Amino acid sequence: MVDARRATPEDATELVRLRGLMLAAMAGSDPEPGPWQDLTRDNLRDWLAGPEPWLAAFVVDAPAGGLAACAVGTIERRLGGPANPSGLCGYVFNVSTDPAHRRRGHSRACMTALLNWFRERGVRKIDLRASEAGRPLYRSLGFRETAEPTMRLTAPADRA
Repeated sequence: MVDARRATPEDATELVRLRGLMLAAMAGSDPEPGPWQDLTRDNLRDWLAGPEPWLAAFVVDAPAGGLAACAVGTIERRLGGPANPSGLCGYVFNVSTDPAHRRRGHSRACMTALLNWFRERGVRKIDLRASEAGRPLYRSLGFRETAEPTMRLTAPADRA
């Protein structure tokens, strides 16, 4: 049995490394290195140390050091409705396992811990975007595809 633990600010560098692996798997190529890595690491350090957790990461340690896997999620507060009276919504992202540690239940352990974290906070609606490789795991945990259309606006970066 694999045990996941709650990530700490000290795990931020490894969480960024695993995020890069996940982004590469989703896009089909490695993400460009750049300022995003430092900013993401610094944000994770701050957010994981925060007094009121709206973000949580669960990780499995690699035997030789570093992290083998992670699952990160956030809680968003929205207006309630009939299907979700509290308005609390969870979002799972950055589920990643280092290739050297795959097929050992690490992502399942991280996801199970994250889903328990959501449940303890009264979050009943949880979304994620799944890669083809991740779909069987998520289905086995109760996730289903939805018919909800998604639209996105990406605002241009401010120029100095």
